[in-house]
Amino acid sequence: MTQGRVFRIGQIVPSSNTTMETEIPAILRAREAVAPERFSFHASRMRMKKVTREELAAMDADSDRCALELSDARVDVLGYACLVAIMSMGKGYHRISEQRLHQRTVDNAAPAPVVTSAGALVDGLHAIGAKKVSILAPYMKPLTQLVIDYIEHEGIEVVDSISLEIPDNLEVGRQDPLAPAEITKRLKTAGVDAIVASACVQMPSLASVDLIEQRTGLPVVSSAVSTTFMMLKRLGLRTHAPGAGSLLGGRY
Repeated sequence: MTQGRVFRIGQIVPSSNTTMETEIPAILRAREAVAPERFSFHASRMRMKKVTREELAAMDADSDRCALELSDARVDVLGYACLVAIMSMGKGYHRISEQRLHQRTVDNAAPAPVVTSAGALVDGLHAIGAKKVSILAPYMKPLTQLVIDYIEHEGIEVVDSISLEIPDNLEVGRQDPLAPAEITKRLKTAGVDAIVASACVQMPSLASVDLIEQRTGLPVVSSAVSTTFMMLKRLGLRTHAPGAGSLLGGRY
């Protein structure tokens, strides 16, 4: 297989996030084994340590700087890697954020599409036709409810949820990536169309996605899987990567 073009993946990352820069590259490296395109990864960080509404709002204000810095590197697509930061800013805010950050790249003469993990999760669920879902999240219960309200505002009913109630973002990143395969056994899944194995880019779950699909027979997505899916869509590439669940099976 002849090597294809190298695409530059820009990542806007919370300063305490340790998972986006492992799971998204892992998905795309797996894709490189079956497709010619290659990827390089470039990150800019915005400060956040505790997952509170106050810190999330302050962090979001820093995302413009990150978009500007990454556009200096002439990245081909930008991914904003904090689902709850976007959702905590108000219903539908992912559209505002994506447009604003895209404009920063345009103003820097390096236009690039922007994907937010919040918007990507919604778009990924719509892509597979999900109307009802159950979700696993690491957040405190009020923030999980905020995520539920956001998803339901986008026309997707959340039937059940589990909140791990971990306020420290570093601790979220230390969770076992196989844990969601066990924890999701406690979710009510009767009548749902899909399961969200991790409604947080920082909570590791990639190793669990296929396992949950095999057990339940349902499509399983995560914030990282959905973000990768939408990045590939924005780049005009086939949405296929082995080992990342139905959404990245190449059908959508």
